[in-house]
Amino acid sequence: MRRVSLSPPELSENNVVHFLRQPRTIARILAGLFSLIIFASLVTDGYQNLTASSQLRCVLNDNRVACSYAITAGVLAFLQSFLFLAFDAYDNIIISQKVKSVILSLDLTFSIIWSCIWFVGFCFLANQWNRSAHHYLLGTSSARASISFAFFSIPCWVYLGYRALRGLWAEPPIPYKKSLDEGAVALTTLSSVTTTSISNSMEYHSPTEGRRASSTPFPQTPRGNRLTFLNDN
Repeated sequence: MRRVSLSPPELSENNVVHFLRQPRTIARILAGLFSLIIFASLVTDGYQNLTASSQLRCVLNDNRVACSYAITAGVLAFLQSFLFLAFDAYDNIIISQKVKSVILSLDLTFSIIWSCIWFVGFCFLANQWNRSAHHYLLGTSSARASISFAFFSIPCWVYLGYRALRGLWAEPPIPYKKSLDEGAVALTTLSSVTTTSISNSMEYHSPTEGRRASSTPFPQTPRGNRLTFLNDN
């Protein structure tokens, strides 16, 4: 079996590598990974129990709302990140400009929403962690990770919103503009052809030239021969 090896220049020209190196793709992957870390850390070690009780409590000030908020937001943000990542991957296949505008509008809307959600989440989680009366041994790292990556998620979603807004501001191809350009080219070509044909068909001919062309020349008798004929008579 023949082994096919790709050199780095050939690998960089690959569509997958080019797609993964785009700033929007990197930001979307980071936003999804940060969301994954937030909800995964709280699901695994976010609920702990005291030595005197077997009841599980949230490590963030024993507030279940804080843990539920971070877990729910993390799951939804993770799913949305990779859903729009699929839209970005098939962006070249989508031909309709209307569909692209709808996707960019949804991307902008959700990016603004998630930026606000993670900003509120960071403030809420940090406040609950500072007010925590009990610091659990296993839940400390999970709480700090959720707070840190909630903060890191904010610039990712802000950047995604900026890219979506930039895509909406970009001048889309106007359907009738191409038709007008093609019509102008067609009219220019038609006018040039018409002018050439009219100029060729309307050449000027003088009356004398027309009379010469239409009349048949007759042989003329020399004057000297005519006088000789009269004298002979």
